[in-house]
Amino acid sequence: MRLAFRAPVLACAFLLSSLPLLAQKPSTQPFAEDDDPLVTLELGAATSWNTTGGAATFAPSIAAETTLVENWLEVEAGLSTFYTRNSSEYDSDFIVKKPWTISHGAEFMLGLGPSWSYTRQAGVGNNTISGEVAGDFMFWPVKRHKFGWYLEPSYERSFNSGHQQSLNLSAGLLIGFGRRK
Repeated sequence: MRLAFRAPVLACAFLLSSLPLLAQKPSTQPFAEDDDPLVTLELGAATSWNTTGGAATFAPSIAAETTLVENWLEVEAGLSTFYTRNSSEYDSDFIVKKPWTISHGAEFMLGLGPSWSYTRQAGVGNNTISGEVAGDFMFWPVKRHKFGWYLEPSYERSFNSGHQQSLNLSAGLLIGFGRRK
């Protein structure tokens, strides 16, 4: 149990300590702005670890992301559904992100936003509103950013009594739709 808690904490600490390096633009030739898709669909899997105890849960996840202000502001809306033996949980979030271009094929985004969860356990439903901080690594092996993959660690803290906290990780495929211009 301790290892299951320590690994995501260490991963998040490493990612946050690496932010100054990620903000630096490489000296290579910049890519054309029309390489970025109008909408990026994220299809993957997510896991969540409750820091106050309990088992890790796994779920499919889906999210859509678009740019509002070029090189400054992106938004993502996502949904995950977690099932365990005795309960189900539906999580949705709306994250506002600041992107940094690492290279033509890699981006990092740091975001913040609200999260809403609905948990149903033993026939009783419970709504939870939380705040979420997320890092988002996107890797694009194709020049036109049509397909790629992502890794998104996040931390969530509930505003409800008890202030439940969790560490989350999602990963999966990126599919770009449309062009900016």
